[in-house]
Amino acid sequence: MAQSFDVVVIGSGPGGYVCAIRAAQLGMKVACVEKRETLGGTCLNVGCIPSKALLVASEKFHEAQHELGNFGVQVKDVALDLQKMLGHKDKVVDATVKGVAFLFKKNKITHVAGTGKITALGKVEVALNAGGTDTLEAKHIIVATGSEVMPLKGIEINEKQIISSTGGLVLNKVPKTMVVIGGGYIGLELGSVWQRLGAKVTVVEFLDRITPGMDGEVSKQFQRILAKQGLAFKLSTKVTSAKADKKGVTLTLEPAAGGAAETMEADVVLVSVGRRPFTQGLGLEAVGVALDERGRVKTDKHFQTNVPGIYAIGDVIAGPMLAHKAEDEGIALAEILAGQAGHVNYDVIPGIVYTWPEVASVGKTEEELKAAGVDYKAGKFPFTANARARANGMTDGFVKILADAKTDRVLGVHIIGGEAGGMIHECAVAMEFGGSAEDIARTCHGHPTVNETVKEAALGVAGRAIHI
Repeated sequence: MAQSFDVVVIGSGPGGYVCAIRAAQLGMKVACVEKRETLGGTCLNVGCIPSKALLVASEKFHEAQHELGNFGVQVKDVALDLQKMLGHKDKVVDATVKGVAFLFKKNKITHVAGTGKITALGKVEVALNAGGTDTLEAKHIIVATGSEVMPLKGIEINEKQIISSTGGLVLNKVPKTMVVIGGGYIGLELGSVWQRLGAKVTVVEFLDRITPGMDGEVSKQFQRILAKQGLAFKLSTKVTSAKADKKGVTLTLEPAAGGAAETMEADVVLVSVGRRPFTQGLGLEAVGVALDERGRVKTDKHFQTNVPGIYAIGDVIAGPMLAHKAEDEGIALAEILAGQAGHVNYDVIPGIVYTWPEVASVGKTEEELKAAGVDYKAGKFPFTANARARANGMTDGFVKILADAKTDRVLGVHIIGGEAGGMIHECAVAMEFGGSAEDIARTCHGHPTVNETVKEAALGVAGRAIHI
């Protein structure tokens, strides 16, 4: 007989597992279907978590090699133990996915290991990893299957010499040369890891700038800093082919606007041109769930599809492909199903690049405000003028706050600096409550901290920064 549930979630990434936990907290009987043997989806297994473990490990290696001497700490014969570094990454992943499994048991969530497919309204058939099939019945079915690596025409990923972000986490030796195709968040993060460990890294980007969508001034500064660290950039360039052999990979490049082709050699090529929603094989077409032109599931403001009882969250629907966005949607949907007023404020979702320095933003960029005809004021403060940043040896970058010229309401904040990923959240809270630049400026900030740069940038909106 089929097992019956209030909610069946397909996918256990940040959106899926958080949704399952919140639904269980609200008294629902919940099952979560996951095709991996471990919970946590791409993010915890082969995405956000392992990449951050490698990022911080490679930063420590670089710091021991090049930075500690500036603090009077003399370290000799610094050597890389890549296998131990990869082992650290694996331990972090293992502890994190086991933590999700513990939370499932704590909240009495049924974990079904297998591949789920919607076969009819209220029914999910699971091809079990252990063999056989199982049928789950549910009042509410939630699609939270995330996204997958976007392929690039003419290039075959073999996860050895031509790799995706997944392969970029498990290289068993540091390549002498690496080409990263794509100048977005993921490519720059993994490119930074292997550059710090000794690879000569070149980033090839089709557009005329890296990190498209980021505030233009921040993007330019970001590229300058990365170039100073050793990354090379070929912008306005497209890769038309990449052929692997025993010696390495030969790439064919052309100007994005057209022109003569050239070749380039690399030991390893990382393809990082984006991700696409994973919606294949879920039975969505058979039950009539509508998709948009990009293959994303169409939903209303309550995350319901055009088919009653079927919902979708995270990377499979419109919006930024960010784990924390998916988590907020999962919580909101669970609360809506419980009769509460769950919601997500899409205007206040931070975006963070975990390179060094980090880049973080929330809200509108200057380009977006100009395009919308919004009259705004900007306040900017450099880390070079902050005592704690000088003490930390982290003086690259700045904080920029954009506020409405009439109301002073904060419309966007952009930070490039050593602790940007943590600093952005005080700004997100201010924006969530409709705060003004003056609200941030009049909030007492501890001294000496790098967060004082946020206060100074807020003061700068009114032209009254103190320390510059």
